[in-house]
Amino acid sequence: MAGIVRSPLLLYVHIPFCAHKCHYCDFNSHQRPAPDWQGYQQALIAELEHWAETPMFAGRKLSSIFIGGGTPSLAPPELIDAVIEQANKLYGFEENIEISLEANPGSVDAGHFAAYRQAGINRLSMGVQSLDDRELKWLERIHDSSEALNAFDIARDAGFDNINLDLIYGLPNQPLDQWLQSLQTAIALGTEHLSCYQLTIEPHTKLATTHAINPINVPDDDLAIAMFTETRNQLQSAGLEAYEISNFAKPGLKCRHNDGYWKYHDYIGIGAGAVGKWDDWISENSGGVTRYCNIRTPESYIKAALKSGEAINSRESLTKQQAAAEAIWVGLRRSNGINRDAFRDRFGHDLWALFSDEFSPWLNLGKLELNNEQLSLSSSGLLLADEISASVL
Repeated sequence: MAGIVRSPLLLYVHIPFCAHKCHYCDFNSHQRPAPDWQGYQQALIAELEHWAETPMFAGRKLSSIFIGGGTPSLAPPELIDAVIEQANKLYGFEENIEISLEANPGSVDAGHFAAYRQAGINRLSMGVQSLDDRELKWLERIHDSSEALNAFDIARDAGFDNINLDLIYGLPNQPLDQWLQSLQTAIALGTEHLSCYQLTIEPHTKLATTHAINPINVPDDDLAIAMFTETRNQLQSAGLEAYEISNFAKPGLKCRHNDGYWKYHDYIGIGAGAVGKWDDWISENSGGVTRYCNIRTPESYIKAALKSGEAINSRESLTKQQAAAEAIWVGLRRSNGINRDAFRDRFGHDLWALFSDEFSPWLNLGKLELNNEQLSLSSSGLLLADEISASVL
């Protein structure tokens, strides 16, 4: 291990329970009339204790925590408090750690905001999705626009000065001006961060089943491009810079946790369906990566975690070359792209030396930009991000 520079360590905590599973959602979420919160808390603590004793995570402080779902804001504040307290006890926190929690803007969830702030949450991510009541109804959200705006005020009153709002565009029959109205309303709130995603019809969702029988009218390519481009223009004018394809923040307030994923940092995942990853320097796969995914069903997850301290359903190992390709794949999402020195330090080779054949066509087309410091997508390359990133895999 001598000479190895470990990346910052992230912790992801998955809360899988939802009051209602929206038809477009493909996250691991489950409706339960009475979730076993006590059992789930005990399982999360058991996982934290397990991973703290492993050689890849022992002795490493946490630089960020992200509590996602599902709907984490349904969880009792005592559960959130206990997980944060135990994480600090077992691992320790880096100075100025970022601790985020996803929340729905419904009135019940918003009632917990002050308690979450007291527990140590310092960044709130609210799943608003739209500020148009007709769109919210189609999305099957259980809040309306007035509740969303009220929840934002409640969060401010609770002391949150770092708030993200999630928004979705490209909805059926949604004109550009209607999307921009929601966007401008969100900007006017003064939020520090916006995540703006185009609707995608994910396999195995209720929406995919409905779409296969009776196709919905999604935007054509020209309208989708106009929505993407105008979103970036409007947010830049409002002082929210794009630091990733779909994420925008005021200076110094990007989501450090998500940026850590795109920088290919190590992360522990606890909870039903959570995923974890570490750089493997201690086995025959030195320089590669190990990834795992937990059992998805909450009841089975709780049983496994309480029995053995872990609840892994599947595990995967990547070679050093495969890990390098994956680091490119995720890293190109960042506006600053991939730092060549950091890549060389991690993988022992310059990214051009490893992937010049894959990069050259895109460089020649002006879709990629390469200099001594970084590799990044050009402005015209942003619209081809998935295709360009996948070319190295």
